[in-house]
Amino acid sequence: MKKSLAAVVFVISGSFAALPAFAAMPKGDPAAGQALAGACAACHGADGNSPSPAFPKIAGQNAKYSYQQLQAFKSGKRNNALMAGIAAGLSDQDMANLSTYFAQQKQTGGVANPELAAAGERLYRGGDSSKGLSACAGCHGPAGKGNSFAGYPRLGGQYADYVRTQLRAYRAAGREDMTDDKRVTGGVGTEPGPMQMIAAKLSDNDIEALSSYIQGLR
Repeated sequence: MKKSLAAVVFVISGSFAALPAFAAMPKGDPAAGQALAGACAACHGADGNSPSPAFPKIAGQNAKYSYQQLQAFKSGKRNNALMAGIAAGLSDQDMANLSTYFAQQKQTGGVANPELAAAGERLYRGGDSSKGLSACAGCHGPAGKGNSFAGYPRLGGQYADYVRTQLRAYRAAGREDMTDDKRVTGGVGTEPGPMQMIAAKLSDNDIEALSSYIQGLR
């Protein structure tokens, strides 16, 4: 995920037992978050619905996930110059306020390519046992709403272009937000996280089908 709040969408899987400690998210104030959201509007839209498929929709994203990603941008655990610059000026409370505001916004829907929808649905809901590929729905939910308790991100309705970019980056081990990957696997050092391992099993055709299906998922 090397683009992105100019890139606050986020993809993970795993078990609660492996979660390392994270700073607790302060209680967010959506009104205070709205007052800060102008800095996000150019890339993500005032309500979190990005006008460009190059940047993710963050409307409706679960607040815990967004908060942790902003922390990762600020700390440098996610490497994105634009987001690092934005996050640098945010306090933990600011991050909680922004995350809560965007979580309460309604995400605009998307449409899947009908020629890819069936293949994408099979992968998303059932995985592919021949590749040892688990179903995306196991962590991100049947409707792609994620898991707010675990902090797994919402995927449904996200731009296909953006999802495709992220899956390719994971497959190339080019996404460096290892905070989330360690959180799920309990790994240390440079151990691959679950999304790198999952994406390594995806072909270009798989990625196209999944990205399109996720865009239309609701």
